[in-house]
Amino acid sequence: MLTFIRENSDFLKNNARWLAGGFLLTLFSSFGQTFFIGLSGNALRETFNLSGGAFGALYMVATLASAASLPWLGRTLDFMPGWKVIRFSMPMLAFACLLIAFAPNIAVLCISLYLLRLFGQGMMTEIAHTEIGRWFAANRGRAMAIIATGQPTGSTVLPAAVIFVTLATGDWRTAWFAGAALILLVGLPAIILLMRVERTPQSQDEQGSIERTARDWSRREVIRDPVLYMLLAGTLAPAFIATVVFFHQGYLIELRGYDPLIFATAFPVMSITTVIAGFVCGFLVDRFGAINLLPFLLVPLAIASAAVALVTPVWGVFVFMFLLGISNGFTSTMLGALWPEVYGVANLGGIRGIIVAAMVLSTAIGPGITGALIDMGIQLPTQMFWMAGWCVVASLMLASAAKIVRRRETRH
Repeated sequence: MLTFIRENSDFLKNNARWLAGGFLLTLFSSFGQTFFIGLSGNALRETFNLSGGAFGALYMVATLASAASLPWLGRTLDFMPGWKVIRFSMPMLAFACLLIAFAPNIAVLCISLYLLRLFGQGMMTEIAHTEIGRWFAANRGRAMAIIATGQPTGSTVLPAAVIFVTLATGDWRTAWFAGAALILLVGLPAIILLMRVERTPQSQDEQGSIERTARDWSRREVIRDPVLYMLLAGTLAPAFIATVVFFHQGYLIELRGYDPLIFATAFPVMSITTVIAGFVCGFLVDRFGAINLLPFLLVPLAIASAAVALVTPVWGVFVFMFLLGISNGFTSTMLGALWPEVYGVANLGGIRGIIVAAMVLSTAIGPGITGALIDMGIQLPTQMFWMAGWCVVASLMLASAAKIVRRRETRH
């Protein structure tokens, strides 16, 4: 135990600047995440006289447009250092925060949502995972687990801060002004200072990279690779399913007769479990490799989906949040480490751009598809049972994909 603590302490001390930079990137991605934008949802609908369905459609269009743009914008990470990409991405995120506050009409609102999704959820996460994926090899899992805590930190701290600022000033726009100021005055200089110095892999990383990093694939090769689509069939499930449940939580609360306050108290369970599971997964990835753990990725999510479908008492919400936290922790850490093991690091920015775009796309269409099914009379718990089945089938596909990846890397 003492050796474990000493090794982790030395790892944090020796790599503090890069890990802190990655953590801040995922933290500042919060300004483009659904939970943060949703905090102003009622105010935006009232300001622009939008129905819930109209606002949801507008949000979906903006998210789809950001997903279409991300593969091209993500390629910049293959041609220039990450800190130079940060130099234009974070000012654009700050501009989007100001634009949504000053938007005079629905068209400008749509543009602001597009920029928030593209430069917030998309590029902040893309830069963090791409740079850390390149800089770390033997300890890639541990590094990903540390930087991934930025997002749950944001979802834990920022909602209360936004509510406090809004109540204190009486204007929902103030929180967006404050967000733009934080991005420009705190986040931008701090992250550039931390990440401007490139990390040189150490001897243990070089040894690990021989075993844990694949040959470098081009984007064209990746798009033509059948394994990519086998992997996406499984890796898109966590984002899709979590978004569906959170988007339709009001419907689920009403359907089951839950107390909304009790439902809300389950969210910290998810946040804490996400962080713990992320560190556990980071240790396992460094020990066994992400590709070897891949077949087990969706097991917690399959059980969580089945719990929503079958467990009707309110304690089932806490079971779901606990299991979803395990799934989120494993997903955020493992998927950050997986793609270098499958496709190498030379073109990682462009390749991750394709993958993240597919993930953003899944979060955009999920609420729409499941909402249409609800309107057709197919209740969400029934759909969640289908999603549990999706996880089981996808796990078999992930196991098959892992075998193919191991076999072809052995040949190389």
